[in-house]
Order: sequence, then C-alpha cells, then structure tokens
Amino acid sequence: MPRANQHNKSERANGLPEWIQPMAATLTQERFTGPEWSFEQKFDGIRLLAFKNGRDVQLFSRNHLPQNIPAISQAIARLPHNQLILDGEITWRRVGVNYYVFDIMWIDGREVMSVPLEQRRALLRELELTKPLHRVVELDHESPWQRAEAEGWEGVIAKRRGSIYEQRRSRNWLKMKCELAQELVVGGFTDPQGKRAGLGALLVGYYEGDDFVFAGKIGTGFDTKLLLGLRAQLDQIEVEKPPFTKAIGLPRLRAHWVKPKLVVQVGFIQWTKHGKLRHPRLLGIRHDKSPREVVRE
Repeated sequence: MPRANQHNKSERANGLPEWIQPMAATLTQERFTGPEWSFEQKFDGIRLLAFKNGRDVQLFSRNHLPQNIPAISQAIARLPHNQLILDGEITWRRVGVNYYVFDIMWIDGREVMSVPLEQRRALLRELELTKPLHRVVELDHESPWQRAEAEGWEGVIAKRRGSIYEQRRSRNWLKMKCELAQELVVGGFTDPQGKRAGLGALLVGYYEGDDFVFAGKIGTGFDTKLLLGLRAQLDQIEVEKPPFTKAIGLPRLRAHWVKPKLVVQVGFIQWTKHGKLRHPRLLGIRHDKSPREVVRE
C-alpha cells in the first residue's frame, strides 16, 4: 500500500498531485468512546474529492470518475487559495446539492496528509467555506452513536487523534452505522475456531406462519463468559436435524442444531436482498418473549 506522502498518480508541473487515493474507514460493530478518539457525523451521500489548481477545479468520485457539479466547483474556485485538495461527502436535498468537507490533503504547494488529524482540522477551520460547502465538525457528545440514532443520521465516524491521512482503508477511521434491531430465535450454532471459546456463531431465524426461516449467523457481540454460558445452555437442547424449514445458505460444516427456544435481540445494518442480516451483532438475551412470537419486523 502507498504511504500517505506517496502519490499513486503523476504530479502536475507545479507539484499538485493529479490523484490521491481516498482514505477509507473500516466498519465496526463496537460502540466506544475514549480520549484517543474523536467523532464526526457520517453522511448518507457520495464521496467526493476536489482538486483546485488556480481557478481550475476538478471533482472526482472515490473511484476517480470525473463529476460535473457546477455549484460545488464554483464555490471551491472562489476560495482564496491557489491549490487545494479536499475530501468530503456530497448529499442532495430538495434545495440542492451540499458538499460536507471533512479533510484536507493539500494546500498551496504543501502536502498535509502526513500531519496529524488535529492540524488538518485547524487548516479546514481557516477555509472560508460558503454554501454549498460545509465544514464537518467534531461531535461533542458522550455517546455520539446515540445522537446519530436520535437524529436519524446514517452513523458516525470515529477518527484516531494524531493519525495521518492514509491512502487506503484504515482502522484509524472506524465507521459506526446506525442499527436496526430485531428479535430472533436461535436454531443452531457453529463450533469455535482458533482461540475462541464456547461457540463460533449463533444460527438464528424468525417465524413466517408455520415456517421457521433462517436469517443468518451472529458472530459478534459476545464476551468469553457469555460464549461459554450460551454453549452450556444450548448443549441441553441440541437436536439432530436443523429446525429451520426455510433455509437458504444454511451452514453444514461444524454446525449444531437446537430446539428453537432461545430468543435473542440482534442489532444489524439492514436486510440483504436474500433475506439475511447484514453485519449483525448480539445485543442481549430476551427472557420475556416466546419464540413463536418472533416474526420479521
């Protein structure tokens, strides 16, 4: 992978890179805060990189495809800087397009990808952005993902303080998407692998009339104590055959089947087109719900 101060395309005669691979965030199911992290709103839009060279402005998608958005190009052209490379997200609303700028990689002949996040944010604060340009600000909230859910955002981005801008997917940027929640019934589990204890993943489903429909597997949201406790509990209700009556993609290797008695609460991003959970994680055990009451919401 190229380092942050290396450009994977040729430079113009005046030193401005023709292209910079945008830094990408890694999806996480964790929910955390800490002094080493800062948080920003995650926008439900399209990634856009802006290259300003004098009055010339070029806009590109994250895949280096040219974009023609005159309102944004004109606003960037008016900025009192000869050279800029900006990173952000565009969204469309009824009133038009908006560009939410969250990083800066180049300014007036100077590459700033290799300086810490806080310094890049300071440079952004100095830019005189006017509509449709907006500066993405650091969130001041003890539980930023709760604010995201309350205000209907797509999610939040956690950025490690002191980190540089990397031209790759990095764990120094973590994206936390707002979740849906669903009660599901455990119909089986898989064996643990490696150093994991207890079980690998829960195999879960819901009822659709008389059918018990397989909805996928849950492998995150556990600690060791819970893994061992669940395994002991599920061993007591193990059966020979799968209880699922509608099951596409049901695992066969290292799988165990149980009577559908245990109800769990699951957080996930969305249902896939094949009716499976996308990025599920265990939120807890439901002792107040009968398995036959569990239907897809």
